[in-house]
Amino acid sequence: MAKKGRKITSGTREWAEHTINCISGCANDCRYCYAKMIAKRFGRKTDESWKEMEIREKDVEKNYGRYYGRVMFPSSHDIVDEPKVRDACFSVISKLLDSGNDLLITTKPDLSVMKDIMEDFYGYRDTMQFRFTLTSKDDSLLSFWEPNAPSFDERLESLILAYKEGFRTSVSVEPFLDEDPSILVRKLEPYVTGTIWVGSMNYIQRTGIPEEELYQYNRVRKIIEKENLLKIYKKLRTRPKIRFKDSIKIKLGI
Repeated sequence: MAKKGRKITSGTREWAEHTINCISGCANDCRYCYAKMIAKRFGRKTDESWKEMEIREKDVEKNYGRYYGRVMFPSSHDIVDEPKVRDACFSVISKLLDSGNDLLITTKPDLSVMKDIMEDFYGYRDTMQFRFTLTSKDDSLLSFWEPNAPSFDERLESLILAYKEGFRTSVSVEPFLDEDPSILVRKLEPYVTGTIWVGSMNYIQRTGIPEEELYQYNRVRKIIEKENLLKIYKKLRTRPKIRFKDSIKIKLGI
């Protein structure tokens, strides 16, 4: 159990004081997505319509001032290679940076999109950081859990490019999909200037799962059992760039 009196900072609050989004839905259609689950629960989206990214013009046209603390963009959708989505996201990024914000860009990076961001906002390298989500080195796992997101190689190439171009880089290995994420971590570490966050899957569907897909869900439940989390923790705890999400720390009583 967490120590009495300890303030639990979970979810996006572990990374930034503010989160901003300008689109409803996400083409990546990740099976574990919390934003998708909430949108479905409140009738804003369905399984099918979630993949249709609807631009919220009001949030794009808004004048963003300077926020106290770090700003994360986006948190409930991604920046995908679709002209209208790119234009909307780039507009918001531009306004946030022009206002002097400390900006954290979170994404499962599409290489062509990342190249354009690096070119357009090269002059803001000191006030922005990338946090790339790389949950596995195994494309068969990625294609199941994150069906429309870029491959591992494409995400890794984006990370390496950002690092070489002098941008601040960090990584989210959440939810980790490999039984032993330490192998992935060692591969990513040389290109990370900041931190590597490791977390477990929080929201796992329990009903309505086709029989042929049950193996994948049961497998994830197995790898996030306390015994395996402890092995992961012991392997990674001395590595200076590693940060464990509260999804792991709370389960281990750290």
